Amino acid sequence: MIALEVKKMKKNFGGVKAVDGLSLKFEKGQITSLIGPNGAGKSTMVNLMTAMYPPDAGKMIVHGVTLEKWKSYNMPTYGVTRTFQDVRLFEQMSVLDNVLVVLTERGVFRSLFETHGELHLKQAEEILKRVDLWKKRDEKAEDLSYGQRKLLEIGRAVAMDADIYFFDEPFAGLFKEMVKTVVSILHELKNNGKTILLIEHNMDLIRELSDHVIVVDAGKFFAEGEASDVLARKDVVEAYLGE
Repeated sequence: MIALEVKKMKKNFGGVKAVDGLSLKFEKGQITSLIGPNGAGKSTMVNLMTAMYPPDAGKMIVHGVTLEKWKSYNMPTYGVTRTFQDVRLFEQMSVLDNVLVVLTERGVFRSLFETHGELHLKQAEEILKRVDLWKKRDEKAEDLSYGQRKLLEIGRAVAMDADIYFFDEPFAGLFKEMVKTVVSILHELKNNGKTILLIEHNMDLIRELSDHVIVVDAGKFFAEGEASDVLARKDVVEAYLGE
């Protein structure tokens, strides 16, 4: 079953065709990795699918609903959430409040001044323990290390309880134990029937995590299939993995 599909997506920046007519499908309950060299259009594609950029052409189908136009603030309505390469948090808020804002679904200012119920606090505790940040719950987000900030953003994404997750290089800059934590979280999401799109440059992690791999370059489709098959292709290895 297809959870998300994009058809003939295009995006130009000046004279550069960042995404050039890409059509992709993502199976429900699978981890699909989008790979390719720097500048291939991977992050641009994610930004288009999550409405951070408006497409120049193309449409998206989410759970069978065709979207000709979509806005970033509407994406949770369609069960879609994401993380970013450049971590985005509420810097002046505590670690705990960063998660509670998501759990309460009432927006930043109302969440700051409301009395949180025991259920929300328990859920936030479970999430922060899962990303090993419970002991940091009262610290401001801006005071965390880079790796801890990434884990907090992943925790916030988990708190969304979305159907479709976009993870844009979630392992970059993480220590070994942090990598294990994120790997475990991705497995748990998949086991719970979530659909995951992963952008990652570490091919060992791609092999370990991916049910399906799509290769793009210069904004165009190049190859797809099971990780073991795609990563064994000579043309993929030579042209797109730089080996």
